[in-house]
Amino acid sequence: MAWRAQLSRYLKELRIHLCQTSPSSASTRDFILSNYTDLKTLNPSFPILIRECSGIEPRIWARYQYGVEKSVALDGLTADQITEKVKELVRAGAEISSKNGS
Repeated sequence: MAWRAQLSRYLKELRIHLCQTSPSSASTRDFILSNYTDLKTLNPSFPILIRECSGIEPRIWARYQYGVEKSVALDGLTADQITEKVKELVRAGAEISSKNGS
């Protein structure tokens, strides 16, 4: 749970791309429904952008300092697996910050 509060410390932005209706985005929609409120409560000024587009492959993007971005495809993952992917993106942000002395 501590990783949720670290989101705004190591990331500049989190973007989630998904389809409103496709089965491949169902777990991504579940992840958003079960996690968005907690993430925004712990990181009120942190931008979490939800981008819906018909037929798009579900994907999450993390933007770090110096314009570095990483993305992860979410197709076929469960909501719990998506949570693990977000944790990995936060850990990657911590590594980027430590390499740059921030």
